[in-house]
Amino acid sequence: MTFCLGMKVEDGLVGIADTRVTTGVEFITAGKVSIHQHGRHSMFLMTSGLRSVRDKAVTYFDEAISESDQSFDKLFKAVNVFAAQIRRVADEDKNALYNAGLIFNLHALVGGQLENDLAHKLYLIYPQGNWVEVSEGTPYCIIGESGYGKPLLDRVLRYHTSMDLALKVGFLAFDATRTSSTSVEYPLDVVLYRHDTFDILKHRFQKEDLADISSWWQSRIYDAVEKLPSSWVERLLDALPHTSRSSPRRADNTAP
Repeated sequence: MTFCLGMKVEDGLVGIADTRVTTGVEFITAGKVSIHQHGRHSMFLMTSGLRSVRDKAVTYFDEAISESDQSFDKLFKAVNVFAAQIRRVADEDKNALYNAGLIFNLHALVGGQLENDLAHKLYLIYPQGNWVEVSEGTPYCIIGESGYGKPLLDRVLRYHTSMDLALKVGFLAFDATRTSSTSVEYPLDVVLYRHDTFDILKHRFQKEDLADISSWWQSRIYDAVEKLPSSWVERLLDALPHTSRSSPRRADNTAP
């Protein structure tokens, strides 16, 4: 499993991805984000699924865009090309994977802005090669381990949220996932894109870089729960029978 989060807010795009790859009972560290950028062509790609499928599809994609990148004047055209590479890999490997007891699985998030895009875009691509665009109504998408971080994002993130706040809540979504899932872990890769700049920033955080933030958040959660209004709890507890406190019972082998 993995954790890749893409967020589309008014000012730009924020991407967050862990780097843990599970192989049987072993863990390795490998990047799940690739940057494809030159001139006024800026996009990033994040993937979740079988690593072998991912590496093959990305390799084919790199070759395809190097041969005809000038024709990609809008991001959806590049998304279509990557989707075609997913289908190509499926045609080549799906049966062999199935015979080995594995399911062909690759989800991807592609974000960025190409020269004729009026705004930055974010797309989710499915293993079948079809895709959807992430909208302003729900301005984020998680691929991989989604259950732990989603509640916080639903409560906080909006399209008009600043990139600063989006990055903060995105990290907290990762932190919640990392805390509850052994398949998600540091190092953490972050990509940032501000609209109309055609320049993507990528940065990798180690666990020690953000340890103070995790500790700060943990203590605030505990304090908030402690301060939660409790009159409704007290009414229930008061209705419970009280334990009668008597002398300790003798051990079974002790004579009266």
